[in-house]
Amino acid sequence: MNAVETTGRAGAPSVAERARLWLASNVKERGMLLLGLIVVLLVVMAILDGVGMTSGRFDSDYLASTLIAYVPLALLALAELVVITSGKGGIDLSVGAMVSLCGIVFGMLYQQAGLPLPLAVLLAVVTGTLLGAVNGYLTAYVGFPALITTLATFYAYRSLALVVSNQKPISGDAIRDLYGAAKAVEIPLIGGSLPLVPLGVFTFLLPVAVAAWFLLNRTTYGRRLYAIGTNDTAAQWAGIDTRRTRMLAYTLAGSVSGLVAVYTVAQFASARPDAGTSGPGMALPAITIAVLGGVAITGGIGRLSGILLSALLIVWLNAAILLVVPGNDGAQVQLLALGLVLVGSALLSRTQLRRKAKSLPDAAPAAPRAGDDQGKVSAGTEER
Repeated sequence: MNAVETTGRAGAPSVAERARLWLASNVKERGMLLLGLIVVLLVVMAILDGVGMTSGRFDSDYLASTLIAYVPLALLALAELVVITSGKGGIDLSVGAMVSLCGIVFGMLYQQAGLPLPLAVLLAVVTGTLLGAVNGYLTAYVGFPALITTLATFYAYRSLALVVSNQKPISGDAIRDLYGAAKAVEIPLIGGSLPLVPLGVFTFLLPVAVAAWFLLNRTTYGRRLYAIGTNDTAAQWAGIDTRRTRMLAYTLAGSVSGLVAVYTVAQFASARPDAGTSGPGMALPAITIAVLGGVAITGGIGRLSGILLSALLIVWLNAAILLVVPGNDGAQVQLLALGLVLVGSALLSRTQLRRKAKSLPDAAPAAPRAGDDQGKVSAGTEER
């Protein structure tokens, strides 16, 4: 259908047709779609705030303050990006439980045992790495489905956190002093004209995001990860150790979970045994953010920019809901919105994959060469 047919006037497409054409051309780039949704959310909330339909002020200061919740969710979504991209049904339901258990370990080492802060942080991350390695070994080498493996370890790690801590949070002067790691600070040079931003954005999120971008886009491991996620058999023919590569993905997710645990201890000024599992937990929002950000649930496709933007959209959406529907009802509406977003993003990803499959040539691809470990079998590298 051309523009003339839809408007009746030559060369003058209707508003609906222009919107359809814009979506068709830009939805392929998930980042453009997410930016558009963020703008729509901000405009709608500004209107509701202007007519007095919110319980508080929806302004830049409020949006900046919500970034304290953005840091852990974005980090765990990055962990899910690595795991899901590895393919073969990759998913990690245990990241929230690992945050809880690593947080308790960190609290015991730093507050109760009196270890220096750098050593306590290192041991918390090492603990997360080991927990992630268990997930990776059971999935990659034993062959258990990732859904079953990580669901089982979710229960195990959550129980360990509760048992080790005697179901009580760990707090004290040392941990309370850590609260400064999550406080809001002024951005240097230009901070005078901008709202205060949580320090964790600079000390936790940005370093991990830069490292993740480098890992996925500039290393052999990143190319291998996209390769096994796109076609596991072809990757094996190319000489890639698929089991080792997949196990390392889960191990890295555990390391990130350990780092998030340290941040949550600073955020709550205590090491809580349910920090990553209370309410909806941290795993399901992180998975939702990953899928919304363009990570294909089938593996092999995912971009870092999509994760960061989708995390921002989810955090600001949750904050907006609480202003419109305060109290416990607002928390329930948040869960409803999270479910709708997950379904919508999954449908969008499915549509994109179908469109991409139709655009591929009918000719069969050439057989991969043995020893080609550069991951060129991966069509998903174009999507990073």
